[in-house]
Parts: sequence; structure tokens; C-alpha cells
Amino acid sequence: METEEDHTSEELPKVFNDPIHGHIELHPLCIKIIDTPQFQRLRNIKQLGTCYLVYPGASHNRFEHSLGVCHLAGKLLRAIKERQPDVGITDKDILCVEIAGLCHDLGHGPFSHLFDQKFIPTVRKGCKWKHEKASVDMFDYMLRDNDRRLEKHFQRLMMDFKEVDLIFIKELIDVPAAIDNGRWPYRGRGRDKSFLYEIVANKTNGIDVDKWDYFARDCFMLGMKNSFDHTRCITSARVLEADGRLQICYRDKEAHDLYDMFHTRMTLHRKAYQHKTHNIIGKMMCDALVAADEFLIFEGENGDKLSMSTAIDDMKAYCQLTDTVIRTILLSSEENLNTSKSILMDIMNRKLYKYVAQTQGKATGNGNINDPEHIKEYLLKFKNENDEMLENFDVKKLDLEIDIVKLDYGMKTNDPISKVRFYSKIDENKAVAIAKSQISHFLPETFAEQSIRLYCKNNSPDVIHFVREAFSAWCSQNNLPKPKGEEDGE
Repeated sequence: METEEDHTSEELPKVFNDPIHGHIELHPLCIKIIDTPQFQRLRNIKQLGTCYLVYPGASHNRFEHSLGVCHLAGKLLRAIKERQPDVGITDKDILCVEIAGLCHDLGHGPFSHLFDQKFIPTVRKGCKWKHEKASVDMFDYMLRDNDRRLEKHFQRLMMDFKEVDLIFIKELIDVPAAIDNGRWPYRGRGRDKSFLYEIVANKTNGIDVDKWDYFARDCFMLGMKNSFDHTRCITSARVLEADGRLQICYRDKEAHDLYDMFHTRMTLHRKAYQHKTHNIIGKMMCDALVAADEFLIFEGENGDKLSMSTAIDDMKAYCQLTDTVIRTILLSSEENLNTSKSILMDIMNRKLYKYVAQTQGKATGNGNINDPEHIKEYLLKFKNENDEMLENFDVKKLDLEIDIVKLDYGMKTNDPISKVRFYSKIDENKAVAIAKSQISHFLPETFAEQSIRLYCKNNSPDVIHFVREAFSAWCSQNNLPKPKGEEDGE
């Protein structure tokens, strides 16, 4: 039987020693969430997918990132509340935003974005599913699992708890619509607290605590320098009226630092997230998961037997799905999994699809450049015109992988700072926009670029030479730069 003393000890905050943020203290209700199987599952999901197979230090998980986002969400809101007590931020608002930060990644599948951006689109064509929706579904499942024990903790540990608070948390996790000056799209909080919807996932300008944590954490684990310091943003953040609603604004002198933030994002994509070897390992891992999909079965809430691709529709089944799936495949003696196992063994033995070449594409107006079949058709035409290059080889059987790498500052070709509002030392209660020309002439003229990478599963030197020559000719025909290849020192 639980005693009053037991409840008292359980309802104290707990301190975590985080390598990025130091000692962080979390609310007792956050601890109750952390101690559920649904949250503990994040210990077995890599933050950067297969990136650890290129950068050995990148083996951190969604678990510690989620703790960091929770901490930064509370830290930012408390700083604003102390600076502007008249804004009306309540302790319950802070706790709800912290919980949203803690739970925003509950819906990630094996190897994070590999699952929702590569695997699901491959096996479920046209499916609009995304991990944010799964995070909300997993949050709901977490509340109703174990005789609704967690829901009872919400009622006991959150002051003046109401059902609308759960709605608010879920809206913060998966923002249902863009904030505009028309009809208010949210139910959790009113327009007078619109700035709360910018903290965990900011759909207006991309400045949020999710990025602040993963920039710092990923750079640290990858061994890269992080030129952006989020503590300066927290120090200068103010809530002001701008564009018809209350927004989080920053001191005008922070504008250059915010450009550094978006540049850090682009650099991480270029050097790590979209690294040429990491991307092809991710493609091979996706191929392995696709080959194993219908042969790995997970039990759902109603006893249904579900595959990996259908487990996303049932959170009990999905809760069992983590990075450990590759260990299940590798240790299995099932013949049906031999194809998947063979691909995984190739990854482990570094028998990767062969990188051929890369060219700089165009950020917009690509036409059929994105279509691998277009390049294959050109290769067939090229071979017919150059038969001596590759005798007795059917180019129609050529197994190519085309990787379109998109790099930007987070808003495609747009300048994200154009969506940020600032204030000055002279008038800290007036929100203003700042033009790029007012900040520096060294800032980029364009905010997006695209590369086209070519890989080949056939690693015969003759085939690779032919493909590289044909790709170079294709680039010339499409007015693209001469491709970079291994002979160019890539």
C-alpha cells in the first residue's frame, strides 16, 4: 500500500547530468512520463539514424535529446516570464510546454528519419504519415496504457488540470496549422498566448528549442564546432505584438547570430546528415527493412498481427519497433529474412553501393532531373553511341541510385530571418523587421542549393567508368557543372 511519504518522495523534481546542458531539473510529472515504456523506447532509437556508421561518436539517442528539449523549453519560458510578468505565463503553461518538448519525438521509428522519410514512403505509396502524428498517437497510448495510471498522475501533479491541457500539449507536438491573422486554429490556448506555439516547433521562422538542443548535441557528438549559442537568444527573448499577434522577438544585435544558427543547420546537413557515405548506408538500410517488412510481425492492441509498415497504425505494435530490429534480422534463422540479412551484412562489411559522381544541381526548376529513369534512358542512348566503352553489357539492367541532396536554411529558397521580428535598445517594446542588407554584406545571396549524386550497385571498374562518363555527358546536356568524382579527390 502506498503511503503519503511514498507520494512525497515521488513528487520531488529529479536532476539529470546532461553532457550538453549540465545539471537539469525536471518536474515530477515529467519523471512519470520518462518512466513509461513508451518513453524508455527512445533509448533504442538513434538520433542521427545510421550516421554513427560514418561518425563513430554519433551514437546518441532520441531519449537524451528529448530531455534536452524539455529543459530548454522550460528555461526559455521562465526567462520570458521573469522578464515580462505581465504576459500572463502560468506555471501550468510552462509545464505543458515542457511536456510537449519531452514527448515531441515519441513517434520516431527505427533510425529516426530513415523510417518516416525513406522506409514508409517506399512501402506505403501515397501514405501521408509522419512521425509528429505518431508522437501524438503514442502520447495518447501512453496515457491510456497501464489502467490510465499516467492520466491519474496528470490529475494529481498538474495544478488545475483540464482536458484542454492535453489538447494543448498535443497541438504543440504536432502543430495542426500555420498561425495567421485569420481564424485562430488552436483549441489548447487562445490567440493571447500564440507565442507558446513557437517554442517546441516553430512553423513561422524555424527558431525553436528542438533545433537549439540538436544543434548543440549533434555538433558535440559529431566532433564539430557549433558557432551558435542559444543562451544569447534566451537572454534577449521578449514577447511582443507583431503582425497581428504576440510573437517571440529578439534583440536586433542577435540577427547575425541567428544567421549563424541557420548556417549551422545547413553545415550539419552538408557534413553529416547528408554525407555521401551516410546517405547510401541509409538507402541500403532502407532496402534491408523493405525486404524484411512482411516477415517481421508485431502484436497490436487487439491482438492483430502487424508488419513494420502497418505497425504505425497501432501504437502497441509500434512501441516494439526500434533500432533493435536489425539485430532481430541478423540473429534470425528464417530463410525469408536472408535478403535483408545479406544487405545488413554488406553494410557491416563495408560492401556499399559504389559512389560514382556528384554535380551541383538547381534549387528550383529541376524538371525530370529528379527522375532516375531519365538518367538511365540517357545512359542507354549514350551506350548506343559509344558501344566500344562497355561491350556485352545490358545497360537496362544497370542498378543506379540517384540521391537528390537539398541544402537550405530551413525555408527552402527563402530567407528565414525575414520572418523573425526584433526590437532595439531604444524601444524594447516595438517589434520590427530587419532587412538582410541592414545586417551584413557578407550574408548569402541564395538560401538553398541542390546536389545530384549518382551511386551504382554494380562496382565493376568498367561499369563505373562507363557510368561516370555517361553522367558527365548528361550533366553537359542539362547545363549542369562537370561532376565531382573520385578522380577529382572527392
